[in-house]
Amino acid sequence: MEDYLVQGMAFNNEVRFFAAYSRQLVEEARSIHDTTPVCTAALGRTLTAGAMMGAMLKNDSDLLTLRFNGDGPAKSVTVTSDSKSNVKGIISNPHVELPVRESDNHLDVGRAIGHGTLSVIRDTGLKDPYVGQTQIVSGEIAEDLTYYFANSEQIPTVTGLGVLVDTDWTVKHAGGFIIQLLPFASEETISKLEDAVSKFGSVTNYLNEGETPEQMMEHLLTDIVIEDRRTIQYKCNCDRKRVTKALISLGHTELQSMIADGEPINLHCDFCGKDYEFSVEELKLIDQNI
Repeated sequence: MEDYLVQGMAFNNEVRFFAAYSRQLVEEARSIHDTTPVCTAALGRTLTAGAMMGAMLKNDSDLLTLRFNGDGPAKSVTVTSDSKSNVKGIISNPHVELPVRESDNHLDVGRAIGHGTLSVIRDTGLKDPYVGQTQIVSGEIAEDLTYYFANSEQIPTVTGLGVLVDTDWTVKHAGGFIIQLLPFASEETISKLEDAVSKFGSVTNYLNEGETPEQMMEHLLTDIVIEDRRTIQYKCNCDRKRVTKALISLGHTELQSMIADGEPINLHCDFCGKDYEFSVEELKLIDQNI
């Protein structure tokens, strides 16, 4: 199954939803960052959520950043999405190894993340971006985003995210959903959704059985109308031009210090792993054009 996202309305337009399959993009992130299984799950869940929340952005130039700053061994997870649901991400410590939870034999993402702060940053081109913050309530990503939407944006939300890691540590399946009640949702609709959610189980179970995002939604919603279907991918927007701008931003004094060292410099992109080398002559040219 290709990576894609659907969004639409349900329950007679009283509910909006986003649902995604994201195995390929999560596997690419795992390969780039060389993550252990629990870190693959933490980063992968956040990437999937970022892709869906990117679909909520209104303008083509808008950007969304999710940042989990926790006190667990993984330390922090940061994911950025554009309005087309192109995502990239990084986890501070990608090599955390933890035993699975004894209660359900699942990867212990909550322990890897720990407690701390979840920040949601929306850059819509204004002078200052919108920043919403809530505490990390479980570290399991989905529960924390549900809490964020309810407390920071006052939107009753159900979030489900899952990453199934195979025995060779590659990603077997990944995906998730975000379901939100609109302000005029009836008590009957709320009750039906709550009942369906209580019976749903885990995202990875459904994906492992071969179900699509649309089929997952059919277990939770009625009167489904698909309004958009889009491809999602792991995509870093770094290039030599952007890296050159970063060098310019360092200023004349810093560039002169680099030039005086007489050695080429290498700038590394943490999101995609690409390296950009600049010779001394290139640094001199950049300095001259400041």
